[in-house]
Amino acid sequence: MNVIDMHCDTIAQIYRAQQHHEDQRLRSGNLCVNLEKMQKGGYLLQNFAMFIDKSEAKDPLETVLGMIDCYDQELKKNEDLIAPVFTYEDILENQKNQKISAMLTLEEGCVVKGQLSLLRTFYRLGVRMIALTWNFENEIGVPNLMMDEQGRPQFRKRNGQGLTEFGIEMVQEMERLGMIVDVSHLSDGGFWDILRYTKKPFVASHSDAAKECNVCRNLTDDMIRALSERGGVMGLNYCCDFLTETEKPTALSADTSFFLNETDQQVKVSRIEDMIRHVKHIVNVGGIEVCGLGSDFDGIDNPVEFGDASGLPQLYDGLVKAGFSEDDADRIFYKNVMRVYREIL
Repeated sequence: MNVIDMHCDTIAQIYRAQQHHEDQRLRSGNLCVNLEKMQKGGYLLQNFAMFIDKSEAKDPLETVLGMIDCYDQELKKNEDLIAPVFTYEDILENQKNQKISAMLTLEEGCVVKGQLSLLRTFYRLGVRMIALTWNFENEIGVPNLMMDEQGRPQFRKRNGQGLTEFGIEMVQEMERLGMIVDVSHLSDGGFWDILRYTKKPFVASHSDAAKECNVCRNLTDDMIRALSERGGVMGLNYCCDFLTETEKPTALSADTSFFLNETDQQVKVSRIEDMIRHVKHIVNVGGIEVCGLGSDFDGIDNPVEFGDASGLPQLYDGLVKAGFSEDDADRIFYKNVMRVYREIL
């Protein structure tokens, strides 16, 4: 069994802890993703997102550069177990050397500051995937999660606004460079503009099925079909607010907790059966080839039934018990994402 996880916020957590002189590291500790847990979980590759909340970061560019330095330093401290990837061949080389692969990604395209020169600089620093927006409008486009006039999040309201002129230029330059476009968080209009203005596969690194949980962060059936036809992949998000539908989100997460009061934060548990329900729907709509994993570990604070990165064999066994063949489970766990990485990197 191999695991490729397209999204976690672990480095952002380590960076913040180290900024406060707290002992947090990649090798071990209490985060959901660390090297010891990844080894137990059978990880082949982990995407590490440099997550920026532009409402908190005084200088998002300075902050993301600090996170990238933290990422580089943690990899150097642990080069006996993990190594970065810049090309598809690097993944194969690391696998041969029995090392976990690490891919550097960005979550919040505002750090590009509307400049293609900065985009190319991020590529030179090793960034190979960018989630174009988080929960705020930026120079590229808008998210699906918008506010009403009273400042309340509209979790059910989908946004038809598309990419900006710069956003179109940016995704086309990403294709030229060999960077993967990530549409998780992006508006519906932005999603369809990606299809209109690009040619290569793209991903929704951590998004579930809207039909199974009606929140705007999840993909509609039309989107799932279109993503599949383009050869892309969507990563199963373990956040319970995106797995099970309630009147309002209750799980603590990087996606939702920043909107909620403490009295609203009643923690639920993300269940394997709900994850499998989403996978079955996605397969029925878009085929097995469009399914992948995108945990959002260390970005979501609600408990997950199988715990952390060490517990992925439980999800794998759950898929097999639910009627998926081992080959199909392997496609979901890593082969589909490997196909996309082979084509773009």
